[in-house]
Formats: sequence, structure tokens, C-alpha cells
Amino acid sequence: MSYKRLIPCIFIAAGKAVKWFDDRTVIAEDAVELAKRYSENGADELIVFDLSDYADEHDEAIDLMKRMNRVIRIPMVAGGNVKRQEDIKKILYAGSKRAILNFSKQDSIKLIEDGAKRFGKEKLAVSLNDFDALFKHQHVIQKYCSEIIFMHRLDLNSVANITDIPCVIVTDTMESSELFRILKSEGVRGVSGRFVSQRDMDFTGFKEQCEEKGIQMTSFESMMEFSEFKTNEQGLIPVIVQHFKTQEVLMLAYMNKEAFYQTIKTGKMTYYSRSREKLWVKGETSGHFQYVKSLTIDCDKDTLLARVDQVGAACHTGNATCFFQHLAGNDYDETNPLRVFESVYQVIADRKEHPKEGSYTNYLFEKGIDKILKKIGEEATEVVIAAKNPNAEEIKYELSDFLYHAMVLMVLKGVTWDDIVMELSDR
Repeated sequence: MSYKRLIPCIFIAAGKAVKWFDDRTVIAEDAVELAKRYSENGADELIVFDLSDYADEHDEAIDLMKRMNRVIRIPMVAGGNVKRQEDIKKILYAGSKRAILNFSKQDSIKLIEDGAKRFGKEKLAVSLNDFDALFKHQHVIQKYCSEIIFMHRLDLNSVANITDIPCVIVTDTMESSELFRILKSEGVRGVSGRFVSQRDMDFTGFKEQCEEKGIQMTSFESMMEFSEFKTNEQGLIPVIVQHFKTQEVLMLAYMNKEAFYQTIKTGKMTYYSRSREKLWVKGETSGHFQYVKSLTIDCDKDTLLARVDQVGAACHTGNATCFFQHLAGNDYDETNPLRVFESVYQVIADRKEHPKEGSYTNYLFEKGIDKILKKIGEEATEVVIAAKNPNAEEIKYELSDFLYHAMVLMVLKGVTWDDIVMELSDR
């Protein structure tokens, strides 16, 4: 069965979200907040179009894409004002899963082959405004891209006969019956446009309507039914929760059948509370949501392993993980750099979002960028002084201080370790 997606789109003009590519009426002053709203309310993916004409506006749009990518937990596909390979690179480095090339512009047709060779065809999508463009360029499109985005309603059956590349339809219709018709078409993987991109769109409610029409809507597909799991007497199965980047074990919780399918449906970890005897979405009160990256079952089919993208702290005590109280055994040094850096970064980010009285980190945020930069300068000088000392322990101490203050600056400016790693790997 083909699973379909609801994919809102954000058109960026002058740093703001506007209604449509030919309607610059502002719908959101803060495009990043709008993207976050879509992500948290059940959208499966996000399309971002940069409507700029000039280089400085384009750079501003790229910066917005970066900021969007840091607050959403769904894939992003983006395009607009792509004239060079460098523009494709910027969009991909902003966190976009694919860069969109507009095939109504001759430049894009020239760019796609080199772009596919450099970044891979799976990193490229093509936007089309009419069926003739698909027919004319079908060989190039088939060879060098992995997704087609149609900007108008078309003869979808004819499209399916021309290409087997998955299609997303961006339509201005506000009629649900028309959206149902689109989603039922072969080759269509998702629908976007004015209806889906409403600021207060009820994604969950519309997905339920789609399912009533026989359209399967979900971000995930379970390879097994819950009835195949071995549960306890209460119909529950334990879930070990692990951070998908650091591999750190965060917590243990339980799911019943309803919690499992709610997790599959929404992409947010949902559990069954044995003490309250009810479902609970992790983060629904604290904002510390867990977004599903993968679910795995063990060999006996009686325990689930959930790898998640954890927002903030996993533990209600404020600790990054619920497993922080040492009981027995020898202490060991944590040697995974990514785990250490990510953990410290997340603590700093959480302090920024949830200030704690007496926190030095919050003191720095309150004083602002000038204070943070002053401290970085001071710590850099301390590193230089320590390097003249034969005692290596002093260098370790000063470098640690410098890296901590650098991470405070990273959080303030919205730069993540993913950004740094990607930049270093590109070099």
C-alpha cells in the first residue's frame, strides 16, 4: 500500500511567510515559528520556496531555512532562486533533504546533471508548472532527480504514465474532495498547497478523513501488528528509549496498543502511564518531546527499542537521562566526543529555553552577546598562556572552558554540532 503525506509549504518573501508565489500577503511575520507549528501539529514534511530575486534576499532565505531546520522534526525540501551549483549546496547545507530546481527556468535544466553528479540524484527535486514540461524533459528528470513537485492541478493519470518518480502536488484548491482525488492517484506521494498550509491546519483530523476515504496517511509504517508482540498481563510492552545520535539510554516506559499506533501515526513518542492509567505524549507539558527516528523489536518480541530525537531533557528531574544515579561498578570515562558535545550543548540549549536561577549559563544569556564574546576572548587568551606552560593538564582545563563558552555562543546564534561537523567534512 502506498502511504501518503500532508506537506505544508512556506513561501518566503522579504524574510516573511506569504500566501502564495503570486500573492505576497503576509501570513506570518515569523516564518520559523510557522514551520515549528506545522512540525508539532502533525505535518509529515515541509516545502520551502524562496521567492527572492537578489543575492542578499536569497542569503536571508537560506538563513531562515537553517533556522527552520533546527526547530522542526520533519524533513524539509527547499528551493527558489537557484542559479548555480553553490545555491544547491547552500540549500542542502541548510538542512534540506532535497533541493528543488524550477524547470520553468532554463538555468535549472542546465544545472541538474552536474548537481546530480555532485550531490546525488536523491538530493534533487524538480518543480513543474505544466504537463508539457514533464513530457519535454522526462528523460532528464527521470535520470537526475528523485521527486517531482507539480505547482498546479494536472491530469494525474497521464503523469503516472509518463514517470514513476514520486510526485507532490502543490495546489491552490480549498476543496477537500479535490484533495482526496489527488491523494488517491497513483504516483502521488503527498499533497501541499493552500489548504494544507493553513496556519491552524488540523493535520490529524484531516488524516482521519483521508483514512475514512481509504487513503492511508502516516509518516511511518510498522512491519508488524501490535497483536504480534508479547505483552504482559496488562497488555503492555516495555520500551527502551535511546538518543539516536549519542546512543545514550534516556528512559524506560510502556506502551499499550493505542499508544503504539498513536506513536506510529504522529511520529511523537506516546506511552501508557501505569500509575495514571492513561496515554501520555512525552513532552506534552514540558515541551521536551521525543520524535521517532526508528522503532525496533527484540528477538523475543517482548521489548521495543525506540531511537528518538530528544528535545531538552528526558528526565522529569531535569537530567538529560533518567539513568543518572550510580549504584555499583567502577566509574569509567565517557570517550565518545559526539555524545559529550551533544549532551553539553543540549544542557546549554535547555538553560536558554528554561532558565534556572543561579545558573552561570543563564547569566551569560542574560548579559547578551557582548559578554559572551568577551568571555570567549578571555578564554582564548588563557589557552595561549596555558600552552606556554609545560603542564598539559592546564591546557585541557582552559580548552574545556573555551569550548563551553563557544557552545554558549553556538546556542545563542543557532549553530549546531551538525552544522560544524558538516562544514568540517566539506573541507
